[in-house]
Amino acid sequence: MINTTLCYVLRGDQVLMLHRVKKKNDINHDKWIGIGGKFEPGESPDECLLREAKEETGLTLTDWKCRGVVTFLCDQAEGEFMYLFTAEGFEGQLTECNEGDLQWVSREFLDRLPKWEGDQIFLDLLWQDAPFFLLKLRYEGDKLVEAVLDGRRIR
Repeated sequence: MINTTLCYVLRGDQVLMLHRVKKKNDINHDKWIGIGGKFEPGESPDECLLREAKEETGLTLTDWKCRGVVTFLCDQAEGEFMYLFTAEGFEGQLTECNEGDLQWVSREFLDRLPKWEGDQIFLDLLWQDAPFFLLKLRYEGDKLVEAVLDGRRIR
């Protein structure tokens, strides 16, 4: 299991999304995801978040909150403990990302974009301002076969 961060940067009713289209052999290819990535040795979740945000977007986050931890399991990739963040404050100018195309999208439009099926579960929790949560998502290929929220199976 590896440790990663995933962050949804918010600007009013819009969310900064990354359309993963530039990396080869990418399990996230053609999906829309938040920003983030793998921890470097010795990093804490917030240090990883800030570094990844700067690297992928050029933005310096100034106001962020850890909202939950997602255990992501897939038979086609190494498992992850994803520290899930939202950020409402940032400085700087958006830059190009070498992993995909960055785009501000409305929350409503985001619901229609291709993403991991389980992402909708935690996005709904974020938009409902749910308290800190633990979510386990298990996939076979792209198919979500199990979802467990705070110890209770929901799918």
